[in-house]
Amino acid sequence: MLCVLHGPTAGRRWEPSAARKQLHYAAARAGVRRRFAPHQLRHGHAVEMAHEGVPLVVIQRQLGHANLGITSIYLQGIDSGEIISTVHGRPSPTISATAGLQINR
Repeated sequence: MLCVLHGPTAGRRWEPSAARKQLHYAAARAGVRRRFAPHQLRHGHAVEMAHEGVPLVVIQRQLGHANLGITSIYLQGIDSGEIISTVHGRPSPTISATAGLQINR
């Protein structure tokens, strides 16, 4: 299976192994110290939407599931409160107010 992504790939096909490698690199740079699997992003996205009250059928469409049962299985067994509190408990990345601004003197 090949993924078509935009950004640094400029619309070229991106092998799943290359995508995983790039996501692992980004996670490490972001300070993620736990084992990380890119598929967790789908689960986390689904849990966050459910927490925000997004209807299950909308989550189903977002994830591309043909069967609503698959979407509901995605959300079972996941303690959404724990996941969300962990994510929200992490310090937000900060950037200087002048970052990227050119100061002419």
